[in-house]
Amino acid sequence: MPIHELTLIIPAKNEAESLPIVLNELKKYDYKINIVLHITDIDTIQVIKKYDVNIIYQKNLGYGDALIRGIEQCKTKYFCIFNADGSFNPSEINQMLKTLQSKKLDFIFASRYDANSGSDDDTVLTLVGNYIFTYIGKIFFKLNITDILYTFVIGKTEQAKKLNLDQKDFSFCVELPIKAKKMKMQLGNINSYERKRIAGKKKVNAFKDGFLILKHMIRLFFMKL
Repeated sequence: MPIHELTLIIPAKNEAESLPIVLNELKKYDYKINIVLHITDIDTIQVIKKYDVNIIYQKNLGYGDALIRGIEQCKTKYFCIFNADGSFNPSEINQMLKTLQSKKLDFIFASRYDANSGSDDDTVLTLVGNYIFTYIGKIFFKLNITDILYTFVIGKTEQAKKLNLDQKDFSFCVELPIKAKKMKMQLGNINSYERKRIAGKKKVNAFKDGFLILKHMIRLFFMKL
């Protein structure tokens, strides 16, 4: 696959310490990169100015808002959601894309819970929460993905733009696969190993964001697309 067909979308809120390390690791892959952050995140903006990346400024705050903005401005055939904290391994991207293409999928979701997978950054709380939401996705939405909250995802840009994604917070994690499934798009899994984040702390609040995700899943269950 020509490298110009894939854009990495990297939400980068307060990642001034880890993002330069991630960008240096990505240099050998030569992918197009969209970094999305709020204009008030001065420290992160300063450290990435020397890199050949496209900086997109959010109008609002939120993880989902950053990804929606990144997808809106993506001009390549495929996009890949990629974390700024070093937890995703870029060496997995090529196989993810090959699998998406060979199986004629619209989206492929990396999973920490399939065979030959794992995580150095998971906690008991996030593990249990993810299991619950993945199970809800399977029972109520017939989703065949095994790690619904893990947003290491590659998809077809054109298909993503049809979903009318609107969740500005971490509910985006479930909105993307559920809306895609309801619109009869093709989804698949692939094994992945999550690395420990380079610096800082996870931005997910297990209880607050868990409630928002559950609330949105209920809304999506009754939504007609």
